[in-house]
Amino acid sequence: MLIDDVKAANRITTNDLGIVGELEDLIEAAKMDLIITGVDPIKVETQNETDPLIKRAIVLYTKTHFGFENPDADRLQKIYEMLRDKLSMDIDYMAVI
Repeated sequence: MLIDDVKAANRITTNDLGIVGELEDLIEAAKMDLIITGVDPIKVETQNETDPLIKRAIVLYTKTHFGFENPDADRLQKIYEMLRDKLSMDIDYMAVI
């Protein structure tokens, strides 16, 4: 499951509902950010566990925004934005208008 991969990437081992809930909210925010930027919503919603680029973007988004005083947040944000923007301009990932 995507939440398990996100927990692992953020080095979370607990099933605390507050922490898991925050990560789930960040996953949904990442999906919406990808869609708003022009990534195909069908791919974002149905392939977020199988497409390595979409999954990576979601993981990067959560790593950027989870927790306080993350010293890597700016660097991770830039990497996320570059991947998101690349996906939104790639013919295989573009939303059909």
